[in-house]
Amino acid sequence: MTALRIGIAGFGTVGGAVARLLLRDADRLAARAGGPLHIARVAVRDLAKPRSVALPAGCVGADALALALDPTLDIVVEVMGGLEPARSVALAALQRGAHFVTANKQLLAAHGAELAAAAGRGGGAVHCEAAVAGAIPIVRAVSHALAGDRVVGVAGIVNGTTNYILTQMGRHGVDFGTALAGARELGYAEADPTNDIGGHDAAAKLAVLAGIAFQCELQTQDVYTEGIADITQADVVAARELGFCIKLLAVARRQGTGLQARVHPALVPLSHPLAGVHDAYNAVLVEAEAAGALMFYGRGAGAEPTASAVLANLVDAAQDIRRGIGGRIEQPLQRVPLIDIGDVESRFCLSVGVADQPGVLGAIATVLGQHGVSVASMFQKGRSAEPIDLVFLTHTVRERQMRAALHAIVALPMVRRIAHVLRVADIGGGP
Repeated sequence: MTALRIGIAGFGTVGGAVARLLLRDADRLAARAGGPLHIARVAVRDLAKPRSVALPAGCVGADALALALDPTLDIVVEVMGGLEPARSVALAALQRGAHFVTANKQLLAAHGAELAAAAGRGGGAVHCEAAVAGAIPIVRAVSHALAGDRVVGVAGIVNGTTNYILTQMGRHGVDFGTALAGARELGYAEADPTNDIGGHDAAAKLAVLAGIAFQCELQTQDVYTEGIADITQADVVAARELGFCIKLLAVARRQGTGLQARVHPALVPLSHPLAGVHDAYNAVLVEAEAAGALMFYGRGAGAEPTASAVLANLVDAAQDIRRGIGGRIEQPLQRVPLIDIGDVESRFCLSVGVADQPGVLGAIATVLGQHGVSVASMFQKGRSAEPIDLVFLTHTVRERQMRAALHAIVALPMVRRIAHVLRVADIGGGP
């Protein structure tokens, strides 16, 4: 059978792993793909750089766009990252009818609808399993396995760097800076970790996953985003005393005719399966009307886990080509109303540092009540020195009501500080 010709744009750690596994497992992959898969062209930034993978003679060049435009290539794999030239490469490949495989979450979150339209016109398809949660087959789960169901919500841990940091803070009692330094040493964090610790990486992944799960157009900037840079060891200890751990969660959920889309730290009950997701691992919980709660767990980053997902998409693409199937779009289709964070309902954990004097508790409780915030429980932490911390767990309340109450509490003369305010995760799938 004639081999399908593959072009790989980008040859860093992921691109190298894709090529290595393609060459090593050629016979097995050919059996699954319905015929051989041949690496015909590779585009690299630096032609002089040594390669750890022995590639076929004459296939390496420096022009990624020329690779995408090559009419002899059946499938174009993009593992360069970033928006350009990745977008130009994607459009060039799709417009001429090639199948396009990508691990680029930023590209999909920014231009997913445009790529989907190009795929529809050209007759190819966008395959993007590797863009979300590494080796975890979450894209296939929501786009295929649950195609006959209605997804209600997705929530999970989709950034390994932040999960490693929070795990180290929780398990080993280290501060944020020490945990971040450890993440750098292990290669989990970049020299500039802002994209990870600021929640932006998780927001891009959520935009891609939620767009597929809810069949809508969603971009990174549509996702309400908070990071973990302000989480302290005191926050972690207080959470554990209340029976929680802190995780950076990515959450998308239907609310009426609209959609919540948010990334932020949250308190997860220690009894919940997501609390047991440690270090750089990822996990995604999907809730569907008929199927109920389903949880997917595994390695969310790294060259080989990502390459595994790319190879799965290569096999899918090859099977589609050999069956004459095209235009299978796994990307957002239309805009949906987004729910403002102020209209999202959550429970909250509030820690307030106050002066040690009579009437403090009553004053804070009065303010909370005036703003419609109902207290489920409270306790006081220590009396050795001021400020004394009063910790409140609320019942479910709208975010804007909680914020208004906090504004009023800070103005009370006996209040010295708001030590922390954390949402309690509203996720199913627990025991």
